[in-house]
Amino acid sequence: MKRLIHNSKLKTRLFLVAVVMFGFGYALVPLYEAFCEFTGINVLALGERDIESSANSRPVNTQVDKTRTITVEFDSNVRGPWYFKPEVSSMQVHPGEMSTVTYRFQNMQDRRISAQAIPSYAPLQAAANFHKLECFCFREYTLDAGESKSWPVVFVVDPKLSADVTTITLSYTFFEVGGKVPAAPVANSDRISGSRAGV
Repeated sequence: MKRLIHNSKLKTRLFLVAVVMFGFGYALVPLYEAFCEFTGINVLALGERDIESSANSRPVNTQVDKTRTITVEFDSNVRGPWYFKPEVSSMQVHPGEMSTVTYRFQNMQDRRISAQAIPSYAPLQAAANFHKLECFCFREYTLDAGESKSWPVVFVVDPKLSADVTTITLSYTFFEVGGKVPAAPVANSDRISGSRAGV
């Protein structure tokens, strides 16, 4: 009889041990994550979590000067029978802010051509503070008869730009490669003086 009671107690204890082991195994993953986060041992997992959170919330660009607004005007000139225009004539930007404007070009001739653009700026002092990160003017392009393309210009106006300049004109002259290279266009003197005066 004592043996039966002893066996019954042993079965109960073994059953309780099995239940506790199952519960511990079930709770092991959240316990492990809490332990790793508390101690910092699992650095890789923490790094992945940091990457996910930074992807969801982009850091604020502290180099953007929100106190100033510059008007950037876009101008286009062509040397030949083709279409070349910006999608917008102007935009308002803050110094230090990355901005994009798109130019559209179409070869209106019945032959294939190679062409390239030359940029110019007004006022002249803006040239040193107008940084193009991506521009179609960096290379020449070949377009078939009737072919059209859209090209972006990604730029940043340097916060070091003189405070009296409130308007910058970016002008492009598009010309056929192999022909006579035109001189860079001279911006309208009224526009330059207006820019310097803060108009």
